[in-house]
Amino acid sequence: MREIDSGSDQLLCHVRDGVAVITLNRPEARNALSDDLSPALRRMIKFSGEDKDVGAVLLTGAGPAFCAGGDVKGMGKGSRKAQMTDEERIADLQVRQRTMTGALFELRKPTIAALPGPAAGAGLAIAMACDIRIAAESAFVSAGYARVGMSGDYGIAWLLTHLVGTSRARELMYTADRVDAERCERIGLFNRVVPDAALQEEAFKLAASLAAGPQIALRNMKDNLDDALTQDYLTSLDGEAPRLVQTSRTNDHQEAVNAFIEKRKPVFTGT
Repeated sequence: MREIDSGSDQLLCHVRDGVAVITLNRPEARNALSDDLSPALRRMIKFSGEDKDVGAVLLTGAGPAFCAGGDVKGMGKGSRKAQMTDEERIADLQVRQRTMTGALFELRKPTIAALPGPAAGAGLAIAMACDIRIAAESAFVSAGYARVGMSGDYGIAWLLTHLVGTSRARELMYTADRVDAERCERIGLFNRVVPDAALQEEAFKLAASLAAGPQIALRNMKDNLDDALTQDYLTSLDGEAPRLVQTSRTNDHQEAVNAFIEKRKPVFTGT
């Protein structure tokens, strides 16, 4: 296991079996984002994308919560943001959004969010920016913004709409209702719900299996899936062709064929 310095005690990171395990570490504040935690998370997202030893990312929270979103206590008139002009605040937020959930969504490696408990507001957006969400039975989510009189950020409206559809996304955004794990799985917000005690083991097992997979194929697969969100069928169809040809020429493809013939498990190298 390789420990990675995130630059803050509020965010822990290590790499094991090809998985970058990133843990939000403010359990006393339900892992709410802070001026220390947020930059550290941005750094570790960037690190995970660039480090060749990282094949998958597992994002979770310390204690009984995933992430409560923004720190409401820091939203008062005495905050740094209150001293900025509207134009400065807009530009600042756009950069912060792009380098957090934007960068996480764009990461060309499989990403998994493991939710030990609640995810609200920006915390929910972070979880949804991952490819897969595994949650403990006691977990729940809330869009949250309506409760503090705000409209939403970090791409939550786009992410919710694409995950659960426009009708449910509007319901969840407008009401800010608490949605339990069972319903989240039923509407497609969670991929899997597992017993609380099994969450970290099950999430890591999946992340490790993806990290050991054919990385070039998974990266191209992710491009295909992203194109499916914005392109018509025939355009997406044409886009699949060069990626398939590229992966057919990789060592990983040849290894998979050989392993199939030899009736053994393939050992991929990402080449």
